[in-house]
Amino acid sequence: MRSIFVECLIRAPIERVWELTQRPELHQRWDLRFSSIQYLAEDSQASAQRFLYQTKIGFGLAIAGEGESVGEKEGTDGRRTSALKFWSDDPRALILEGSGFWQYEPHAKGTLFRTRYDYRTRYGFFGRSADVVFRPLIGWATAWSFDALRLWAERDIQPELSMLRLKVYALARGMLVFAWIYQGLVPKLLFPRFDERISRASGFDAETAMKITTTAGVVECSFGLLLLLLWRKRWLLQWQIPILLLLPMGLIFNRPSVLTEAFNPVTLNLSMIVLAALALLASKDLPSARNCKREQAE
Repeated sequence: MRSIFVECLIRAPIERVWELTQRPELHQRWDLRFSSIQYLAEDSQASAQRFLYQTKIGFGLAIAGEGESVGEKEGTDGRRTSALKFWSDDPRALILEGSGFWQYEPHAKGTLFRTRYDYRTRYGFFGRSADVVFRPLIGWATAWSFDALRLWAERDIQPELSMLRLKVYALARGMLVFAWIYQGLVPKLLFPRFDERISRASGFDAETAMKITTTAGVVECSFGLLLLLLWRKRWLLQWQIPILLLLPMGLIFNRPSVLTEAFNPVTLNLSMIVLAALALLASKDLPSARNCKREQAE
């Protein structure tokens, strides 16, 4: 498989980017790939800096590994390069060993920060098969982390705040996806009697009410899928706020008693509006892997 390459333009001086990436207590804050990084005591006879790292995988479990910075150099053009290799004896780790580099290149607008690394997997054929899924994920995590670093270096947005925004955005938007698809699929397409009665209460005959219910179900499911497929598009969140405000008006006008029912369309729609507003707020200055270059020009 191809090695992983990520490049990000950071509008900050090299010294600032170098500090945030070379100090382990700062590095572990922005890099999704590591939960903790600890430098070992330096050996005056050794040419490399050894370190230990851990990556939490959930349920109180963590994968441990080791590494070493095997060289740092600065070119005559001001470009800095830091090479490293890493390995893990933890049988739960897919990565057996690997190596790569970080490079810091002066740019008219700041610093071009890039990495390229590759690794070998354990468990032979099964490890290589799992890497078909794992490699794109760790590539995405690297790019997302670089963009979180960019926001920290450029705008002083702490990585912890970026991670909190990511969680809020994912939860709010994910719940909206679920709500739209569920409301379109279950009460309108699979079990349409309830929503058909609502349509008939609005003055439509049975056949028309059924058509309206089916159409509404398809539209709602389609909107939910769009929210999922166009995950970063903010206009979908913006559009649904006025839509959710207007949708229940006809029902309330024709059937005011709906306001006294439990979990009625008003409470549901207002809850979805709040979720959309939360997602919009969290999406501001949210790191994205798309802001990084993932392929190196030949």
